[in-house]
Amino acid sequence: MLSIFYDVAQRMVEGKPSAILSFGIKGGAEAGVKFIDALGMIKRLVNIGDAKSLACHPASTTHRQLNDDELASAGVSNDLVRLSIGIEHIDDIIADIEQALEQTVS
Repeated sequence: MLSIFYDVAQRMVEGKPSAILSFGIKGGAEAGVKFIDALGMIKRLVNIGDAKSLACHPASTTHRQLNDDELASAGVSNDLVRLSIGIEHIDDIIADIEQALEQTVS
C-alpha cells in the first residue's frame, strides 16, 4: 500500500512530500468548516510545525481580514483546508481524515 503513496508523491510533488497539506473541499467554505469540525483527533489550530496534527480553514481564520479579491490573489479559496501532519500513528491520522470526509460529503 505504501508504494502507491510513494508513486503519488513522485508524480504530484516531484518526490518532495511535506507535512503540510492544502486541499479544497467540494462545497466551499461551509464544507471546509464542516470537515474541520468533523475531525476528532486532528485539532483546529492555525499554527504549524507542532508534534500533533492540526487543521485550519485559512479563509475564516488566518486570512479572514481579506476580501474575495485579496483571498484569490493570495491563493486562498473558500474551500481550502490546511493540515499540518504530526507524529501520531499514520493509521490514526488517515482514519480521522477519512471519517471527516465521509461526514462532509455525505
